Amino acid sequence: MASPNRSEDSGLTNAIKSRAGHVVHVTHNDLDAVGADAVHRMKFGNEGVFTIWCSVGKFAALFSLVASCDGKGDLLSISDLGFHPDAESIAVKAKKNGWVVEWRDHHRWREEEIEKIGRAVSLLRVDTSTCGTGIVARDLMPGDPVAAEVARVVCDYDLWKHADPRSAVLGQVLQRKENRDHVRNCLINGIFTDEQIEREYADIRNEMESMMKHSLRQATFTGTKYRIAFAPLYGYPSETAHFIRDEKKTEIEVIIGKDGKFSIRSVPPISHLIAREFGGGGHPSAAGGSFHFTVVERFTWWLFKKSRHFDELVKVAEKF
Repeated sequence: MASPNRSEDSGLTNAIKSRAGHVVHVTHNDLDAVGADAVHRMKFGNEGVFTIWCSVGKFAALFSLVASCDGKGDLLSISDLGFHPDAESIAVKAKKNGWVVEWRDHHRWREEEIEKIGRAVSLLRVDTSTCGTGIVARDLMPGDPVAAEVARVVCDYDLWKHADPRSAVLGQVLQRKENRDHVRNCLINGIFTDEQIEREYADIRNEMESMMKHSLRQATFTGTKYRIAFAPLYGYPSETAHFIRDEKKTEIEVIIGKDGKFSIRSVPPISHLIAREFGGGGHPSAAGGSFHFTVVERFTWWLFKKSRHFDELVKVAEKF
């Protein structure tokens, strides 16, 4: 299990131990997570919630860190984060240490995973028909019009509906983590745009266009059953995938970072199935995994933007 930086570890542990509120919310780090956190604060108040933004890769370590602290009967709420092999034992530890664990997620879980975690936590809600914010809003703020509208806008972006222009703006603004708290605080009050959000969006759009074009110029196109694009990540993976699809009529887009971690988007609903073969997971249309580049592979990827893993992923994709 990977562990966060030791100094960050110590600082976070101390912050949890000295928390004033009675809810610790461990959630992802995108628009869906921000929406879920806004709904938590509608329910429990701003001062009542201690939020931990968490990447998928750090989830087990951060969950374990919180579980090791004295829960004092408080709520440990997890949202928009999927199953992890270590989660059952961590949840048992959390319960032993006095936490009430509730987990709401919209990623794909296997039946045996649901059974394992369901036995270890006080509440487990898995629903792939909506986004994480949708589940949280339905559970914590049923019938509340502001929470319902936040959920609608967030789900529009997170589920790739793209029917509400507000969702794309917020999703892109949150590519910069420093905007999380501001957007969250706006959503609490049912506000979906203001001068700061519009200013950030305009700046990001200018930067994003250059990055997407750079990725496209260095993309490789292959596949027989599906037209698949492999491209380097310079920023904004979802938007880069959309851009390549629109420009080149691809069906699967794999956007790869310098260390081999990748985001995958697909027209056929198989992204999550492909990602599971590479140590990841996600949704049918959007997921993530890793090629686990060696040092040499990192160098060759940086230099040539080619990898032996392309063929591996194509073979996996064409099984489905």
